[in-house]
Amino acid sequence: MDILMNGVGLVLNFDTILVILAASLFGIFVGAVPGLTATMAVALLVPLTFYMDTIPAIAAIVTTSAMAIFAGDIPGTYLNIPGTPASAAYVGESHALAKKGRAREALGINLVCSVFGGIFGTIILIVVAQSLAEVALKFSAFEYFWLAVLGLSCSIFISVGSRTKAFLSLLFGVLLSTVGLDMMSGAPRFTFGVPDLMAGINFIPVMIGMFALNELMSYYGSKSEKKTISVVDKDSVFHNVPRHVKRYWRNMVRGSSIGTMIGALPGAGADIAAWISYGVGKGRSKDSSKYGTGNIEGIVDASSANNSGISGAWVPALVFGIPGDSITAIVIGVLYMKGMNPGPTIFMDGSGLIYALFIVFILANLMMLPIGYMAIRLSKLFILTPSRVLMPIILCFCIVGAFAINNSVVDIWLMLIVGLVAYLLAVNDFPMAPAILGLVLGSVVENNFMSAMLRTGGDLTSFFARPISAGLGIAVILLWCSPLLIKAYRYQKRKSERASA
Repeated sequence: MDILMNGVGLVLNFDTILVILAASLFGIFVGAVPGLTATMAVALLVPLTFYMDTIPAIAAIVTTSAMAIFAGDIPGTYLNIPGTPASAAYVGESHALAKKGRAREALGINLVCSVFGGIFGTIILIVVAQSLAEVALKFSAFEYFWLAVLGLSCSIFISVGSRTKAFLSLLFGVLLSTVGLDMMSGAPRFTFGVPDLMAGINFIPVMIGMFALNELMSYYGSKSEKKTISVVDKDSVFHNVPRHVKRYWRNMVRGSSIGTMIGALPGAGADIAAWISYGVGKGRSKDSSKYGTGNIEGIVDASSANNSGISGAWVPALVFGIPGDSITAIVIGVLYMKGMNPGPTIFMDGSGLIYALFIVFILANLMMLPIGYMAIRLSKLFILTPSRVLMPIILCFCIVGAFAINNSVVDIWLMLIVGLVAYLLAVNDFPMAPAILGLVLGSVVENNFMSAMLRTGGDLTSFFARPISAGLGIAVILLWCSPLLIKAYRYQKRKSERASA
């Protein structure tokens, strides 16, 4: 109980509450501007966290990501332009309702489902994380190796689109993780004689380049005209919400459950959770023909999964130090900078820090109701912000943010180079999530593999000698073989069908 009260005291103070409020407004604004993603908002926020204590810094990131994910639905509803990738799953439903004069109704149910999903995911995080932490205490280099490999593999198999492109994107991230001194020989690798790269590539400039700078290049490289608002609000925000909640409460629970489970998979995140929840909801709907024409049911399914996916992504991040998505990948870097090592030992700290994090999650989602309502009422002001004014300001933030990490011009060049490569990958439909996971987990795989080899004298069978390690190893191998197994199963099924015919 004393630890819990310590956690409450860390959160319920003027500084932290003020940070949460400011981060809410920042997240709402960034998410509501077309082209600016939640990950970009968090990446721009990182330099400011250097000057904050641990809890306010994490509170700022949690609040910003949750608000930005919801706010991404505002331009999707009015302009049919998803503010964040997670909004793309149901943008057709929201915009169809907006054309009927029901924009605020769509955003109202969206807001309530986002809050419900976020709190649902947080409760699951509280219940599951501490139990998993007890198991994680038994992990050694063998288990962490397989867990990191599983995370890298999931980022490929879960990615939307070509798996070949996802694999190549992953290799780009792994290549970045190899820059620096080799842990075995101490020899520099891919440093090209630059002393600043001896310690490896700094994570934050890469994140800023890969997301923020990439978005800037996409904006200036696009020749499409900005859409204008052609819909008129004729409804209130919350008038019909109780009726929709009563009718679709099962969809809310199902979407939140799917979002939490998908979010907990490394490399998945809210984007994929929203698509899968929308697809499951459409498949189980009694009238799936209404999907795509402005169906509230589709919005309930996917928007519930959005914010629960964010909470779910924190499960592997806190318990194992393995990021669940690109946002938690940034968070892990911030935690290390603040002297907190993500992993099972974080739950053994008697300062109440972990309880403070849980309280921040709940508080940030509750704060979404009033702030989100205000954003819906003022939504047209957000989406009419001139991009030609906003983009140069963001570019300045990118440069300052990259430089502020180590006060090094090399980090600015690194941001520019990675941003250019990320833009070239993005225009050719290469997913970014595998590259981020490759950068974060590449060194984890290498370090734990080499540590295990030193411990066992190069015996590869030792990776299957321990029960948990063997289980994770078998899971990884089955995942690798799943395309062949599925293909063989379908071939045998077609063969038997032809034989019976």
